[in-house]
Amino acid sequence: MSENISEQERQRLTPDSGFNLVAIDYFESQGEKLYLIEHFEMYQDALNAKNNRDKSDEYLILYKGAGGEFLFR
Repeated sequence: MSENISEQERQRLTPDSGFNLVAIDYFESQGEKLYLIEHFEMYQDALNAKNNRDKSDEYLILYKGAGGEFLFR
């Protein structure tokens, strides 16, 4: 993930359950670079949606781990 994305921004868009597919807008100001595309209950659905997009490296899947940590792929 880009170094320009803040931890606070990732946390703000991480759901308590399920998986959020988010996009990166490199032209936005700091703290506003991520925006929600769609929420999924299953990781595989979020991964498929990410892989089906052009430039899939400009999308992230945000979710909480078993210990409540904020994770992304």
